Amino acid sequence: MSKESKNQMFKHPDVVEKLWSELASPRRNFLPLLGERAGVRAGVSLHPNFPAPPNPRRGVGSPGAMKTASLLFGLLVATNLSAANWPQFRGLQAAGTDTNSAAPTQWDLGKQQSVRWSTPVPGLAHASPIVWNDRVYVTTAVRPGKAALKVGLYGDIASANDQEPHQWRLLALDKATGKVVWDNLGHESVPRVKRHPKSSHCSSTAATDGRRVVAIFGSEGLFCFDMEGRRIWNKDLGPMDSGYYQVPGAQWGFASSPVIHDGKVVVLCDLQTNSFLAVFDAADGRELWRAPRKDVPTWGTPTVATVGEQTQILINGWHHSGAYDFENGKEIWKLDGGGDIPVPTPVVANGLAYFTSAHGKFRPICAIRLEARGNITPADLGATNAAIAWVHARQGNYMQTPIVVGDRVYGCTDSGVLTCFDAKIGVISYSERIGSGSEGFTASPVSDGRHLFFASEVGNVYVVPADGKFSVVATNKLEETCMASPAIADGTLLFRTREHLIAIGR
Repeated sequence: MSKESKNQMFKHPDVVEKLWSELASPRRNFLPLLGERAGVRAGVSLHPNFPAPPNPRRGVGSPGAMKTASLLFGLLVATNLSAANWPQFRGLQAAGTDTNSAAPTQWDLGKQQSVRWSTPVPGLAHASPIVWNDRVYVTTAVRPGKAALKVGLYGDIASANDQEPHQWRLLALDKATGKVVWDNLGHESVPRVKRHPKSSHCSSTAATDGRRVVAIFGSEGLFCFDMEGRRIWNKDLGPMDSGYYQVPGAQWGFASSPVIHDGKVVVLCDLQTNSFLAVFDAADGRELWRAPRKDVPTWGTPTVATVGEQTQILINGWHHSGAYDFENGKEIWKLDGGGDIPVPTPVVANGLAYFTSAHGKFRPICAIRLEARGNITPADLGATNAAIAWVHARQGNYMQTPIVVGDRVYGCTDSGVLTCFDAKIGVISYSERIGSGSEGFTASPVSDGRHLFFASEVGNVYVVPADGKFSVVATNKLEETCMASPAIADGTLLFRTREHLIAIGR
């Protein structure tokens, strides 16, 4: 660190003091101070026993102050240069966006155009990749032989029959090259619950806070690893019996992903019986609280959002969408009604939480004010009230989580009908089809702030401008089935296909 840099740091001792205050806070994340300047989406996690700093106002000549300045400056520079992280399903708060850099709109796997790397990944899994610094983490379930997978627009209820022994594995890949850094066994057994022919035994995306990786291996339990893949702890949550509520014997497999927030792990288990929302200590797996839920099986991931001084957990459901207090599990608000097989994850933007579901009689999409309290269920599903800013009763999504870019919300149905809404008032700008109409869409979209990327089940990726005007500017082929939602970090798209993890970047 140069003398000039040190002097510049101490020209603003209030900034140093504020940085240290944030570093020493329970959240240990100084992204709020550096995010806009650094252009990053993730913070720097420090050990809870990180030493308290000397007072920077003691002067430039103080050795302790100089050490403080050097450390802070190094952290600031490192954060400024580090890549954007993608720590959970659909990134921070399930937003699905990373606007740091533009991603390619066209690529060619055969010609290696805009293809940074393509790495084989064993097994069958629909879990998305996650990114932390220079590594990509992904989970998988491996069995003898090749597992069957049936994609497309169909409605089978029966389960797949593949009860052979499986290995649930966690892999780390080098983000720059795609080289497998390590491939570690997490658990081995015969699956306790069957899966849908279109699903997998490893559909939940892992989550990380930079100190640990947490994964749900379906009914095999909740597992926590360090960043080198060594198991720290695991919890048996019992059989995750998820399936169509009208046919209790049909087992489809679990898919809700864990979320790590403030050193705690949030897990949603909406099952055929004994549904619950729970929070665990990320350090040792202790259950901190559990809130029983009365709902049918759901497959969405919780979203954690800060509302004023309160942290809330937002949950999608059929009889019980709602918000819970992150600290104690107390219900904040509740909404009854919608599609009866809820899959999408709530998305937060513009002071609103966007919920959608689509199966059975209804398929609504609605925007709920984050300040909502109590039972906000309207008399008519298509009506608004003080808590519901806007709603469309028949424009929701079955599989895909919607995405918000600026003042617009985009939602795509499982058959490829893409609708663009005004994010604040719900006015529809367009509703157009992408794809052939015969290919299914399960993976949720991502965006670099300039374009939207929609991957179909057959591996076609449709690129649409994120400006509220419909067109398909490019169609790219992944050359394999694609069920997992992609990740995006620093202009690099990460697609998990049937047998590969593919990085598309400039």
